[in-house]
Amino acid sequence: MLFSRDFHCILTRKEQININKLPAHVAIIMDGNGRWAKAHGEQRIFGHHNGVKAVRDVTEASAELGINFLTLYAFSTENWNRPVDEVNALMELLVHTITQETETLMKNNVRLLTIGDTDSLPPRTKEELQAAIKHTSQNSGLSLVLALSYSSRWEITDAVKRLATKVKLGELQPDSITEQLIADHLNTAKIPDPELLIRTSGEQRISNFLLWQIAYTELYITDVLWPDFTKDEFYKALITYQQRERRFGLTSEQINPGTA
Repeated sequence: MLFSRDFHCILTRKEQININKLPAHVAIIMDGNGRWAKAHGEQRIFGHHNGVKAVRDVTEASAELGINFLTLYAFSTENWNRPVDEVNALMELLVHTITQETETLMKNNVRLLTIGDTDSLPPRTKEELQAAIKHTSQNSGLSLVLALSYSSRWEITDAVKRLATKVKLGELQPDSITEQLIADHLNTAKIPDPELLIRTSGEQRISNFLLWQIAYTELYITDVLWPDFTKDEFYKALITYQQRERRFGLTSEQINPGTA
């Protein structure tokens, strides 16, 4: 029997996404800018400039779908060890991008947040960042979290120091320290743990990112370099996430009784 094309519905990737099963928080390790630039015969900063479009696309897609939190690993504490010219160019790019995109964030009801050792940022970068955070603070849609001068070991060490100080001052008993108390002293204290972590460029590592928070996070690694990471690639990651069974240490039978 021959079927007319009218009987076939070819769904786009966006249409395949179950809006009722979206992760509340998606985190992304944006990797591959340097290799993308090299493949195009350009300096590394050329890749970072082109990566801004991917940031814009993923932020827009997250806001459109109704995802609550999107955390982007923009600059690690280890990145300060890169060549001075590249670091300076990245800081200038960050200032320019924040300045250029703030009104777009306002139009899309996006709130800007940050995690990391922002006191170590250059004064102009820190000033522009704080201004954008204040300007968007009343927005109630997507929270876009930039991890800047961030590393998980730095974050955990900082939390331990603050807890140790409270113990020393007699404000806290060691036996009172719980997992929740530690979480409350992390940079992400008011942010839910990510349910999906995406890494571009195919590298099989976490790179010191949200180590405490990703204990039960689903990982999605793609060979696509960050400047080539489109909305469609983002939708593909979400669809893969929705096809997985999240057990949190339990068995499949406990999660879905009656399927045994």
